[in-house]
Amino acid sequence: MVTLSARQKKILHFIISFINEKTFPPTIREIGEKVGISSTSVVNYNLAKLENEALISRERDVSRGLSVNWDKLFEVDTAGEFTQAASSSVKSTNGSHHTSAHVMIKVPLLGHIAAGEPIQVQTVDPTHTEDFIELAQGMLSTPEQLFALRVQGDSMIDASVLDGDIVILRHQETAKDGEMVAVWIEGDEETTLKYLYREGHNIRLQPANPTYQPIIRPAKQVRINGKVVSVIRMLAQ
Repeated sequence: MVTLSARQKKILHFIISFINEKTFPPTIREIGEKVGISSTSVVNYNLAKLENEALISRERDVSRGLSVNWDKLFEVDTAGEFTQAASSSVKSTNGSHHTSAHVMIKVPLLGHIAAGEPIQVQTVDPTHTEDFIELAQGMLSTPEQLFALRVQGDSMIDASVLDGDIVILRHQETAKDGEMVAVWIEGDEETTLKYLYREGHNIRLQPANPTYQPIIRPAKQVRINGKVVSVIRMLAQ
């Protein structure tokens, strides 16, 4: 029998709701902010408890490397306390719920992107690239719309995006203010990774490092290529 504390139940509820809404899992910081825990070590402690009960799985070298073990959740949640919030989880052909966390997908790695001063990036056709990043399908939805870029620079370090990391992006041409995006700056003929903000007729591309100045350009010169949905930390060998 699975026994969870009130705090662990609150965390699990938030994880399920977040995945249903965003289609990708929350970060440790987002979990802490939602449930009122300022210490990441305390969040990690409670996640470890959920993991020990086999309710979640974690990849610790991935920023959003968390997934819900739906099979286990539906097995133990006989009262429907959690599974009522899991309406968008995947169903198998016989009606039972399952997770695709262990199904691997290949995401094309299309080159480098600057998290610092913009740099030129060669556009690569994802159908012809020979370099891929392998991910668990359960982490991300719509895998056919994903691509990856390797980060150069440190302007996004306060967003936990470091030099050498790999960002996973979803192909899209629009984004909400405050979302992290890859943009092509026409005229500069350069691309960069920043937070996006609309200011009148201009776009402000905001770094997450106080030593860098924002990039401000006319909106017509800024073309969104994709929104960041995950960050992979590349550990030193």
